[in-house]
Amino acid sequence: MRQPSESATDLPDAAASPEAVPAARAARHAAHLRAIADAAGEVTSAYERLTETVADARAAGEPWSVIGAALGTSGADARRRFGSAEVGDSD
Repeated sequence: MRQPSESATDLPDAAASPEAVPAARAARHAAHLRAIADAAGEVTSAYERLTETVADARAAGEPWSVIGAALGTSGADARRRFGSAEVGDSD
């Protein structure tokens, strides 16, 4: 997991420059916010890719039970999560 590089121990000594401490904290907070935004974007992209991959597998005839197994869940749960039951789809 990627961590912002600056920790609380990396803050400058307040005696050296009173203005440096708030600036360093602001930079640390900005790094955390960037990391959160980056991770959220990666989650969104991964979910979109997963949804497309499941749709491709279904279009290729893969049963929900196999898709569910690949996801570590049941076929019924995979169907609820990624698609509606199809007419005649019994697995």
